[in-house]
Amino acid sequence: MPKQLKVTQIKSAIGKEKSQGATLKALGLRKIRHAVVHDDTPVIRGMVFKVKHLVEVEEV
Repeated sequence: MPKQLKVTQIKSAIGKEKSQGATLKALGLRKIRHAVVHDDTPVIRGMVFKVKHLVEVEEV
């Protein structure tokens, strides 16, 4: 079974670059304290890196 990442939004995307808001949306995050679980892939890691100041990540 592949490793998984739990991504939780901790800050709002309001006032940030539009692409960062789009990245949050692509990750499936809708509001603060909303969490989603994704497989640990390079694509997901790249998306998380782009919005690392807005999210919290933990391995599950």
